[in-house]
Amino acid sequence: MDKLERHWRRVRRMTGWLLAGWLLATFCIIFFARELSGLSVFGWPLSFYLAAQGASLIYLAIIGFYAWRMNGLERRYRSETRRGDEA
Repeated sequence: MDKLERHWRRVRRMTGWLLAGWLLATFCIIFFARELSGLSVFGWPLSFYLAAQGASLIYLAIIGFYAWRMNGLERRYRSETRRGDEA
């Protein structure tokens, strides 16, 4: 298998997992909002806090992980490419 194909397979797999996490986080917050509305924090329903703050923090974590991991994957691809050129 070509180095470029392996690289893009890793990138697509990671992107797929992160999109699944994004979908799961979004869906779970909406799906369980009624059950969480019984709990309150400072007079506001817990579902409000999860939708307003929790989802945003999850999305920020996904973006941060993507940037960190892509940096590592790109570095790995460049080192594999250089090694292949020297051989």
